[in-house]
Amino acid sequence: MPARRFLYIVAGLIVLTLGSAFAYRMWGQHMLAAVMVPNTAYRAPPALTAQDYARADLWIARPDKGAENPALWLPPKVSPPANTGNAAIFFVHPTSYLAPFNTAKWNAPIDDRDSQAMASRFIASQASAFSAAGAIWAPRYQQAHFGAFLRSGGNADKAINAAYRDVAAAFAAFLAANPDGPIILAGHSQGSMHLMRILKEQVAGKPVARRIVAAYIVGWPVSLTADLPALGLPACTGPDQSGCILSWQSFAEPAEPSAILDGYARYPGMTGATRRGTPMLCVNPLTGTPDSAADKTANLGTLAPGSSEDESQLVAKAVPARCGTGKQAGFLLIGEPPQMGPYTLPGNNYHVYDYALFWANVRLDAERRLAAFLRR
Repeated sequence: MPARRFLYIVAGLIVLTLGSAFAYRMWGQHMLAAVMVPNTAYRAPPALTAQDYARADLWIARPDKGAENPALWLPPKVSPPANTGNAAIFFVHPTSYLAPFNTAKWNAPIDDRDSQAMASRFIASQASAFSAAGAIWAPRYQQAHFGAFLRSGGNADKAINAAYRDVAAAFAAFLAANPDGPIILAGHSQGSMHLMRILKEQVAGKPVARRIVAAYIVGWPVSLTADLPALGLPACTGPDQSGCILSWQSFAEPAEPSAILDGYARYPGMTGATRRGTPMLCVNPLTGTPDSAADKTANLGTLAPGSSEDESQLVAKAVPARCGTGKQAGFLLIGEPPQMGPYTLPGNNYHVYDYALFWANVRLDAERRLAAFLRR
């Protein structure tokens, strides 16, 4: 097997389904960059507008998708809710574009079969947690290639900005289709990064802010001082609070998040201030409160993977969760490494499983916050 191909396979296994902005120190950023950063010239993808997003084919999930809607998937033995909530959920999926570096574009083509199939699986395993709260809208978008997050400036920034442009257009179409009523924002990894910018540019200080039940910025760090003040919503401080932001990043123990911290310091915050040394938001999905702890008896159901989606199972009391302190401050610690599948990342990083670890609790959390919003 040629050495380059071997390196690509190793790197692919490390980063598969990962949409984070951070290279992992122990595996070597240079190795990852060598096999994951596109080496093709940057070409801006076609601009998509809110008018384009009126088309059903530009959405992976939306209410009129019927049986083709992956957001309606539920784990075996989990029944659809008797009464679905009346929120509209805008969900942005994580990076699923991992084409080989020598053929990859900087932005995924909207019709790329492999990345779209993986994105649909993300919608099924992640966005489905919100289906009891209302109808889920999840756009296709010309996402930045994974390699864009191993570089800064230049083509990488162009790719990320182009991806955000699509998400912003989709959000405008989503608001046009849902002109009133409660809204839940949710995403993961690259999707959460784009949602932070949506909050800053499209929500903060605008009438729509009063409609936000909660924003789940999962798998992406949120600085309490360099990000949060620009997002227009406070951090969630209680399980029955609405109009607030949740964020967590899952690590088993012993946790080694130094690579994440390196990337966190490298990127400026949404306020423009440096993030270096600033505290991160950690809202425990088992308690709905920040900087808290709960043992595994509070975990209502972890989505344990099977050989297929139909064989996945909800397993109660699988893992505990506590927001770390000291060098692990801001990270969600889940105890000894659970068996979740092959995509655990270096440093005991369970990024890929941020939703799956707490699927049933996220489902309850969204319903509870929606009820609080309606009471308010």
